[in-house]
Amino acid sequence: MNSENGEEKEVTDVREAVMKSLPRSAAISSVEYEGPEIAIYSKAPKILLDDGDRIKALARKMRKRIVVRSAPEVRLPHEDAEKAVRELVPTEAEITSIDFDDSRGEVVIEAQKPGLVIGRNGITLREITRQTFWRPNVMRTPPMESKLIKQIRYIVQTESATRNKVFREIGRRIHRPILIDNGWIRLTALGGFREVGRQCMLLQTSETNILLECGVNVGAPDRAFPRLDMPELNIDKLDAVIVSHAHLDHCGMVPFLFKYGYRGPVYMTAPTLNLSTLLQLDYLEVAEREGKLRPYRDRDVKEGIIHTIPLNYGEVTDIAPDVRLTLHNAGHILGSAIVHLHVGDGQYNLAYTGDFKFGRTRLLEPATFTFPRLETLIIESTYGHPTDKMAPRQEVERKFASVIKRTIERRGKVLIPVLAVGRAQEIMLVLEDLVTTGRIPKVPVYIEGMIAQATAIHTTHPEALSKKIREKIFHQGVNPFLNEIFTQVDNPDQREQIVAGEPCIIMATSGMLAGGPSVDYFRLLAPDVNNAVVFVSYQGEGTLGRRVQKGWKEIQMRNREGNVTVVPVNLTVETVEGFSGHSDRKQILSFVKRVSPVPEMILTCHGEATKCMNLASTIHKALNIETKALTVTESAKLR
Repeated sequence: MNSENGEEKEVTDVREAVMKSLPRSAAISSVEYEGPEIAIYSKAPKILLDDGDRIKALARKMRKRIVVRSAPEVRLPHEDAEKAVRELVPTEAEITSIDFDDSRGEVVIEAQKPGLVIGRNGITLREITRQTFWRPNVMRTPPMESKLIKQIRYIVQTESATRNKVFREIGRRIHRPILIDNGWIRLTALGGFREVGRQCMLLQTSETNILLECGVNVGAPDRAFPRLDMPELNIDKLDAVIVSHAHLDHCGMVPFLFKYGYRGPVYMTAPTLNLSTLLQLDYLEVAEREGKLRPYRDRDVKEGIIHTIPLNYGEVTDIAPDVRLTLHNAGHILGSAIVHLHVGDGQYNLAYTGDFKFGRTRLLEPATFTFPRLETLIIESTYGHPTDKMAPRQEVERKFASVIKRTIERRGKVLIPVLAVGRAQEIMLVLEDLVTTGRIPKVPVYIEGMIAQATAIHTTHPEALSKKIREKIFHQGVNPFLNEIFTQVDNPDQREQIVAGEPCIIMATSGMLAGGPSVDYFRLLAPDVNNAVVFVSYQGEGTLGRRVQKGWKEIQMRNREGNVTVVPVNLTVETVEGFSGHSDRKQILSFVKRVSPVPEMILTCHGEATKCMNLASTIHKALNIETKALTVTESAKLR
């Protein structure tokens, strides 16, 4: 039996199993593989929706994710369905938008008070489904509008036919019969091993090829891209791409795969989809503005959106015939995930931390450390050296407040270069609290770059934020991101006016002074001894931020006219490390000691060479676990 015939038989067997298990009155029109799900299309979905236990039992029996959708021909037209929704939902819910996802048969309802849309015990949702035959997906209206999220939803809506075709092809590949099952598993490092940046690795079994991450190193032109030229990698044979979080060193080259023909699925959380799209588009814009190579185009980013399958934390999903994926909270940035892969029928389990924080921050809850099964752990080593020690959070915030207070008191300005995603929002929460409690003077906090857009996305996903922030937003009605101290800068011409004005705080991207408005602000602020630059992010080797951090007193920079000038660095340079979304060495070792179950092997990555090797050696000596610090292009046989 060839592969194609095997796939057809598999589909036929599934359809027959579904038909036998469900009543004829359900009027099943088709059974389709749609990505990791089996979609049952019914002309009488009320029967199935009212008997949810029958569907759950079928899902358990088949060991598949099953979703019931109404057949397209029985769904109400958009206009009629929207009218019905507005009649069923009380006006007090304050619906702000209603959109339709034809590919999934969903009506997306955004409202100020989503609880009123849902109704007691979900009664309103069920009634919406019964009357419209659309499955309601309810979202809270964010207090800050995100144009990008609207664009993504528009792409999903207008490309519904394409997405249907894509998801069905993906589904056939996921659920194809296993041809070879010899237990062989290999991992090849394509980037981000014994280095920081361009994170990328290829996981292979006898049946499957999965790419974990595909990042870009924006601060190192000579090794900016992962080694996608390795013979082990064939883009045409890739079954899946998994992205742990939205920072460019983990997702920046995913659209490049689509440029060169990849048409498979990309798995990530919904916040990661929104944030990664934001950062990828900005990466292209900055590259074009600075005359640098654009490795892909906007259309490739769009292709990635069409092929992305968003997952929730804890959702077990088939991504290949022999691999299941579960994402867990990593505590690093909004939507960041620890990737857990279950290979074979319990044969092997692998967890990849991505960037993680094993400690509570103002923004997020700490990383998950328990898994059903675990043989190999791949762990980041950004701060894995014995000298990488972060002070207690209270001490860190005291130092941060002291630097700001001293600078403001001497009539200076404080520049805080930040990563737009994660670090910026953490610092905003800290500044809001410092001002509210009177620990620093109340001065304007100017925000420039993508920070406002990224913050709007954060407010779209409040359920993913820390319990304390959720309590403030949902129960106290206080959104710290909307405090009056924050002012968005929309025009670059305002920068000189801000620098020449009253004392203030400036938050601008990028966090490493590797491009963006922070570089222009630094050029304007650096000559004045009254000013200060406060680094709250990791400064990569070779970046302007690292040179300033090392104490360079003069730096050649281009002004806004493009002329090269020598800028004296007279301002105060401070580094406050405790705000990191990464764990320091102590936290990393604490995570390794507490991770459950105990892994048989640990691989270190995402750290300078000395840190990866030192951490691997320390873990081996302390816990007697096999460890490896792979180099880029090196492979490890896991089984």
